Amino acid sequence: MNILLNNRDTEIEDKISLTIKELFEIKRFTFPHIIVKLNGKLIRKEQYNETIIKENDKVDAIHLIGGG
Repeated sequence: MNILLNNRDTEIEDKISLTIKELFEIKRFTFPHIIVKLNGKLIRKEQYNETIIKENDKVDAIHLIGGG
């Protein structure tokens, strides 16, 4: 499966579709605060287990960093 992840072509092997949570596990995204957009639509954290990513979808996963 090919997707556009953070403006980079990304191949996820042996998958036809996957959830945002599964993508985070595969890519080892462990940041505590991440904003996710799927094809331009903001996805809430509560929806990560049920939101399906398909072939050629565009995923933006931006982690927030605080400081001062």
